Amino acid sequence: MDWHIITDPASPELDSLAERYHLHPLHIEDCRHRNQSAKIEEGDGYIFTVLKVMRQLPDESLHPADFDIFLGADFVITVSEEDCPEMRAIIDQARRGPASTQRPDQVYYRLTDHVVDSYLPVLDRFDETIDALEDEALESPAPATLARIFENKRGLIVLRRVLVNTRDVAGHLQRTESPLIARDLWPFLRDVYDHVARNLDTVEMQRDLLNGALDVYLSSVANRTNQVMKVLTVLGTIALPALVVSGIYGMNVKGLPAAESPHGLLLIGAVMVGSTVALLYILKRFRWL
Repeated sequence: MDWHIITDPASPELDSLAERYHLHPLHIEDCRHRNQSAKIEEGDGYIFTVLKVMRQLPDESLHPADFDIFLGADFVITVSEEDCPEMRAIIDQARRGPASTQRPDQVYYRLTDHVVDSYLPVLDRFDETIDALEDEALESPAPATLARIFENKRGLIVLRRVLVNTRDVAGHLQRTESPLIARDLWPFLRDVYDHVARNLDTVEMQRDLLNGALDVYLSSVANRTNQVMKVLTVLGTIALPALVVSGIYGMNVKGLPAAESPHGLLLIGAVMVGSTVALLYILKRFRWL
């Protein structure tokens, strides 16, 4: 078996392999034009598969990278994007298989299985991030929390789209009766489909949790606003008697009680304090404080 590992889609080596194994020009074009959807197509004597590997960029956003596999009767060709450590790790894991299991279809299965398994760490990171966001939304909601919620929602949308297409690929594999894939691998391909379906269910659950975190954030912000408004209303209500008394005595009108008394300031102050205390008692009695 020949396993050709292409790390540069623009490499002339890919053209040589296409001519040697009679690969369709459109499949070669798919390898060189990135951002393809995960898919599987059967060519003349080979199977062409596009899988997606999730890359985490320095800004912690997710970028799905193309990982192309050609499976033939006696060859496997992998075409990966340049400088992708996630793809190198997948290829290294597949190459560690025992020498007795180096049939092309077995290598193809191991590559597919490792790609699907590579989604698990991504899902685990989402679980940890969502837990932290729920705590932040409940205890200390801030605009940065809202921005992180929407950022993770976008990441889950990208991951869900990748998993839906990958599920279609796995579904085609478990139904195929291609002579290029031995019958003893069919149960393993069904297991790959089960893993993809389970990952997709996890993404749906995480989307619901993120929506719940958004609801918690909005409720926390609304409760905080209500508390602020309650405090301001109570303070304004408490100050109301003093404002009324001072406003009346501030008018230039003669004949007001105690206006001419030498102890008028003390009497008016006492009225202000007394009316404020009485209002506080009423608010406390009605349990508005």
